[in-house]
Amino acid sequence: MGWYDKYILPKLIDTACSQPPMTRLRARYVAQATGDVLEIGIGSGLNLAHYSDDVRSITGVDPAAELTQIARRRASERGLPVEVIGVSGEELPAESNSFDSIVCTWTLCTIPNPYRAVDEMRRVLKPGGQLIFVEHGKSDDRNIAKWQRRVEPLWKKIGGGCHLTRRADELLADGGFRIESFESGYEEGPKIAAFMMHGLASAR
Repeated sequence: MGWYDKYILPKLIDTACSQPPMTRLRARYVAQATGDVLEIGIGSGLNLAHYSDDVRSITGVDPAAELTQIARRRASERGLPVEVIGVSGEELPAESNSFDSIVCTWTLCTIPNPYRAVDEMRRVLKPGGQLIFVEHGKSDDRNIAKWQRRVEPLWKKIGGGCHLTRRADELLADGGFRIESFESGYEEGPKIAAFMMHGLASAR
């Protein structure tokens, strides 16, 4: 791991992901999680402030040690029952049908194999459980999408592997989830990175 990835990127990600538009979406969606929760890509723990008292436990997975140590500190400060595991979402160390809720925020853009991660999420979600997702990705505007494709190779290098052209709704539907509610549109910021997709899904 280089100097940029170790020291600069974690601060950049934490700052970028704590902007007001993203915080508003976190507050709206994360609060809907209940029971035993799995958070895919817990990162620096920015969602932790938004969980309700309906949550019994939180298991967060993320391979980025520089970010997860911040998440552990934030969990300790809030006194939350959080277990942070340093793995990616493609191989979840959990039995099938283990979680009542899965929270996935701004994560599918970066996971190396999002198809495998979606399969794993469906495997560990209990029957009747809920997947809560907030992601950014490919715009519905063809002109913006064209620029996203052009910029993406450089964006991935400076953004820790973040893709601009993935579609969370398509990934989840292709992976066996039923989209129960869905909204999309631009938030504040450069349009190539500000097209958001968010909603709720259940396993088919």
